[in-house]
Amino acid sequence: MKTYIFPIEVEQEEDGRWSAVVPSLPGCATWGQTQQEAVKSLQEAIDAYIATLREMGKPIPKPPANGEIIEAPALAVVV
Repeated sequence: MKTYIFPIEVEQEEDGRWSAVVPSLPGCATWGQTQQEAVKSLQEAIDAYIATLREMGKPIPKPPANGEIIEAPALAVVV
């Protein structure tokens, strides 16, 4: 098994909702009424995204290079 750690971006929108995205996984984004809800939804979206890639036989995009220090929030998936 391999663990992938993907940096995420989380920010509050003008309407008060929170958005969360994974820049290295195109189209992998969610929102929530709270920051925690947005991040929880994003973890589920990442899991589904990776599962779909595997079902289609496509490669999993590589997160930032090993050894790179990630200061931003990040989520992990084990494949």
